[in-house]
Amino acid sequence: MKSICIIPARSGSVRIKNKNIIKFQNKPIIYWSIKVAKESKCFKKIYVSTDSKLIADISKRSGNINIINRPKKLSKNTTPLVEVLHHAIKKINLEYEYVCCILPASPLIIHKDIINS
Repeated sequence: MKSICIIPARSGSVRIKNKNIIKFQNKPIIYWSIKVAKESKCFKKIYVSTDSKLIADISKRSGNINIINRPKKLSKNTTPLVEVLHHAIKKINLEYEYVCCILPASPLIIHKDIINS
């Protein structure tokens, strides 16, 4: 199965400042979403869509993560997730059958959840 994963992680969270990179069990919270995406072994490639160089750098340190630079106009707290995913999909130059979106602030998700879904 040719599947890809997109993790939409913008900067500028309104309610919790720097939500996607705050520490959870001594790791940036986005680390956990990336980790389970990798552990699931379900994806041909994993992409992080972000408007933040810091989030991109943290994501790249997790190894073998592709960054999609998201424009500021798609990084507002009012931007619908579907628009973010549509932008990311248009930027991906790869054949795939399925797209999975994992939110970056999901530290309690486990790889079995992804496999089963």
